[in-house]
Amino acid sequence: MILNVSGSNERLAVSPERLIVAGYTARDEAAVAEHIAELEAIGVPRPSSVPAFYDLDPGLLTTDGVIEVRGPSTSGEVEPVLVRHGGRYFLGVGSDHTDRDLERADIAASKAACPKPVGDTVVEIGAGMSTLNWDGLTALSSVDGRTYQAGPVATLRHPADLLERMTAAVGEVSGDLVLFCGTMPLLRGEFTYGGHWRMRLELPAGTVLAHAYETKRRSL
Repeated sequence: MILNVSGSNERLAVSPERLIVAGYTARDEAAVAEHIAELEAIGVPRPSSVPAFYDLDPGLLTTDGVIEVRGPSTSGEVEPVLVRHGGRYFLGVGSDHTDRDLERADIAASKAACPKPVGDTVVEIGAGMSTLNWDGLTALSSVDGRTYQAGPVATLRHPADLLERMTAAVGEVSGDLVLFCGTMPLLRGEFTYGGHWRMRLELPAGTVLAHAYETKRRSL
């Protein structure tokens, strides 16, 4: 992937060694337990750990404006995305687009079934993520022009916390890494399947990280 660093002319050629998608990353553990119970009631299996970490093919990452999906029941969700490149850390925005039909049988497979769109602009957040004002970020998403998610990123675990937990779960990752950091609840409480998705992360200093994409049914 070629990523642009906000506020500079720097371009990064990122070839991640690993792509990890984190799930159930809310700080409120009681709310996480309630959410897992809700999903279990509609047939989504309980995760093996909380937070959960799904080790996926880095080839799923894309900055394209169109992605191919296999069926009609897929949906995205806005996520802060941690990018480590050359020992430096960057924050971007992405969408954990997922096959919701397949999710009822196998969560990891449902995530692996869809590309993972990311915006092509990132902000550098320091070697120790020291310049990241996590509690000041706001995330928003929309589908087909309707607001789908909106809220403070502070409800999610800090990326430094997730990185530590990820390492304990999947082992040390020495090279470039992309880590999707989880998402907030859906405003209507249910998945929406649409064609046009927009994702935004609004930073306290006024910087906006955004990405838009549409889905296209894959030919059989």
